[in-house]
Amino acid sequence: MSPAPTPIDTAPYDAVLLLSFGGPEKPEDVLPFLQNVTRGRGIPDERLKEVGEHYYSFGGKSPINDQNRALLTALRESFDEIGLDLPIYWGNRNWAPYLTGTMREMAADGVRRAVVIVTSAYPSYSGCRQYRENLEDAAREVPDAPRIDKLRHYANHPGFVSSFVESTAESLSRLPDGSAIAYVTHSIPAAMNATSGPDGNGYVDWHNDVAAEITAELERRTGQTRRTDLVYCSRSGPPQVPWLEPDVNDHLDVLAAEGQPGVAVVPIGFVSDHMEVIYDLDTEAAKTAEKLGLPMARAATPGTGEKFVTMLRDLVVERAAAERGEQPDRPCAGKLGPAWDDCRHDCCPPLRRPKEAV
Repeated sequence: MSPAPTPIDTAPYDAVLLLSFGGPEKPEDVLPFLQNVTRGRGIPDERLKEVGEHYYSFGGKSPINDQNRALLTALRESFDEIGLDLPIYWGNRNWAPYLTGTMREMAADGVRRAVVIVTSAYPSYSGCRQYRENLEDAAREVPDAPRIDKLRHYANHPGFVSSFVESTAESLSRLPDGSAIAYVTHSIPAAMNATSGPDGNGYVDWHNDVAAEITAELERRTGQTRRTDLVYCSRSGPPQVPWLEPDVNDHLDVLAAEGQPGVAVVPIGFVSDHMEVIYDLDTEAAKTAEKLGLPMARAATPGTGEKFVTMLRDLVVERAAAERGEQPDRPCAGKLGPAWDDCRHDCCPPLRRPKEAV
């Protein structure tokens, strides 16, 4: 029997929180879930039911909660491998287990300070500040709520980038030589991107930097250059409000018209196979590509892959060391450098949403 690992210093933290978006788990959950997501935006239930068809086509269940359960298990195993003795809690923004309830549980267990892993890798209001606002709102509802620090953005961490290098290489192996790459992320309002990150345009800049790193490594391995683009999925909201473009389906039209031999669709904006991946890409985009006669292969998301899980574990250790006043290594790929630990008060401000935007 191998000896138990020497415990890792986790001070000042006594817990880890996994914080995610949440999703319905059965058909009767779909409408209440969408009402939660769009609360305060004045969207009629009739419109929400239309959006809900995406979920009903998969049995009324989003994959995200099961993916988070699998990630919790993988994190626990990874923590135990190195003697990282911290309990891991899980809360959601929009569905059970709700964040406020989880924070109550943490407080009842005596947790005083925790570090949070958010299942969103890039800077933007919806991907960062809104989660921080959720944490603040929950803390106001919970007596003796723990202090919670957020991990730095990890999209340009080598563990995240290398996961996509491998999955992109695998998807290209299923396509004709010279196939293009379409890096895909969730579209957001152009105005949200303009104010994302401390200096603006952070959402697009970070995605472009990650895409460039993946492309450069694939070119180094193969000696081939190919067309690459950053494109978007899941646009919502009224048509008069500009969102980031082009849409992945429109882009597939362009590639087919150019005579591209195929396309690897790489969802670099997602940590696992969310509904946007299995519906927008595996269903809608795949149907578009088939109609166009354009060979398409979708690259896998990091999910519970070893590189991704190890990265999250290492970021917990890194942040704990930084909070103790040490100078830990901050692994980073790309040109933008490692992200900040603490966001500026004016970073990623919220937008005023028009009514009936979904």
